[in-house]
Amino acid sequence: MAAYLLANIRVKDPARFAEYREKVAPLIAAFGGRYLIRGGAVAPVEGAKVFERVVVLEFPDMASLRAFYDSPEYAPLIALRQQASEGDVALVEGYAG
Repeated sequence: MAAYLLANIRVKDPARFAEYREKVAPLIAAFGGRYLIRGGAVAPVEGAKVFERVVVLEFPDMASLRAFYDSPEYAPLIALRQQASEGDVALVEGYAG
């Protein structure tokens, strides 16, 4: 069953965040992931405006997603992202219906 990384990011340092984006894309692919959403325009229609830069990654399964997120290759990129932005990240299992 597919698994997803959901992120809502508020960029504080655009130059450093651009460096993160450039470095993380090949790593995502190397672990079998792909972008479904990568920071496009957001149009809130209900509730408070809480979404800013939305990212959704899809992986074949939770094991692949955890292997990516917990990898030693991703650890320095997490640090770079956290220096360049703030936000929320969640790992979510897909629906097997």
